[in-house]
Amino acid sequence: MDKTYKFNMKYILGISLSAALGGLLFGYDLLVISGAKEFYQLQFNLESPFMQGWAVSSCIVGCIIGAMFVGKPSEIWGRARLLALSGLFFLISAIGSGYAPTFTQFVLYRLLGSIGMGMASTLSPMYIAEAAPASMRGRFVSLNQLTIVIGILLAQLINYIILQSHPIPEGVTGAAILNTWNGQTGWRWMFAAEGIPALIFMLSMLFVPASPRWLVKKGRDEEARKVLAKIGKGDYASDALDHIKETLGEESKRASFGELLKPRMFKIMMIGIGIAVYQQWCGINVIFNYASDIFKDAGYEVSGILFNLVIIGTTNLLFTFVGMKLVDSLGRKPLMIYGSAGLGVAHVLIGICYFYNIAGIYVFLFALMAVACFSATLGPVAWVLISELFPNRIRGVAVSLAVLSLWVANFILSLTFPILKDAMGPSYTFWLYAVICAVGVVFATRSIPETKGKTLEEIELELVD
Repeated sequence: MDKTYKFNMKYILGISLSAALGGLLFGYDLLVISGAKEFYQLQFNLESPFMQGWAVSSCIVGCIIGAMFVGKPSEIWGRARLLALSGLFFLISAIGSGYAPTFTQFVLYRLLGSIGMGMASTLSPMYIAEAAPASMRGRFVSLNQLTIVIGILLAQLINYIILQSHPIPEGVTGAAILNTWNGQTGWRWMFAAEGIPALIFMLSMLFVPASPRWLVKKGRDEEARKVLAKIGKGDYASDALDHIKETLGEESKRASFGELLKPRMFKIMMIGIGIAVYQQWCGINVIFNYASDIFKDAGYEVSGILFNLVIIGTTNLLFTFVGMKLVDSLGRKPLMIYGSAGLGVAHVLIGICYFYNIAGIYVFLFALMAVACFSATLGPVAWVLISELFPNRIRGVAVSLAVLSLWVANFILSLTFPILKDAMGPSYTFWLYAVICAVGVVFATRSIPETKGKTLEEIELELVD
């Protein structure tokens, strides 16, 4: 359908990048804690595995809250304005986390920012999916994953730059690190630096148009036509508007949770939740969130750990471009299958290294392999599928529920990794994630539909009607 139209690529890219800045903040907020971990644990005297896990996973509680409650408000007030609100939450959190004198205050500010994370992770891909033409929707929704990756790399670079600005003297280890500039002040700047992109995101979302599909749901057809006319030339606006209205009869303009319980809809909802949960339980966020512990166990010092994080972030970025290229050419389903298999192999190899006490470069290389597999496949594809599987009339509620499931799974993963590693050892823990990846191959093969090149309305007609 889209191949017969001419599109305003600059306009589509502009509004998509504005929304995708939420992904950048999501990535930064998620990973900044990894580089600061060595310092705030000493500052707040976090010794038990549970408290260390809570420091990382507590922000996921806010993500759960944000994802849980943003669905219905997004149907009432729209995606764009709530994304601007999430930007405000990120801004306050960045400044507050850098200031916090106590662990309780630190957690509370992190919770506020993570509410913004939950909102942005739900609404950014949804907004882009509802605005982008079908033939290029995968690439534009993948911008959200790209900015997440850029946010991750930005956090790793800023952490490294701050650390190197006041290098820890040679021989200073353990509790003595607390008395250095980084132990007292540097780690706080790691969090506070997020305030600049947060302000840019908040302001930019005040100027982007509302989603055309949301406008049609609200009965504002002429406003939707104007937005669509800026997206595509010729008859695109009229044709797209008619196509959207076909799936939005008067009886379906209000989203209902009961809709999700209907047999056909429930099946789609379970696939969406399965994709969301699996993207977290595949184990990749353990490598991101606990990279400092993983590399420390492999024999690296603090400066070496942060340098490795920068290399991992760069690999993550480069292979995300690969995923963006493949998602609309190779398709969603094959990437989910191949990525699951590759990631499972990487987990097996990391486990072998720990089992046979093979430290150093090998653990690092296999971690890079895991990141590359994820970034080119599961990373972008999961967000694309979550944003496009659900019908127009309930997309806000359904995506919110799927992303809520994602954050619950993330919370469980982050909280349990230190406990599993302490109880089972790192090798068996990574082998457990490899088993989950094997299950993911079966799930992707049997249950995930191919949505490449189809409009959201065509996907709805195939899956629901």
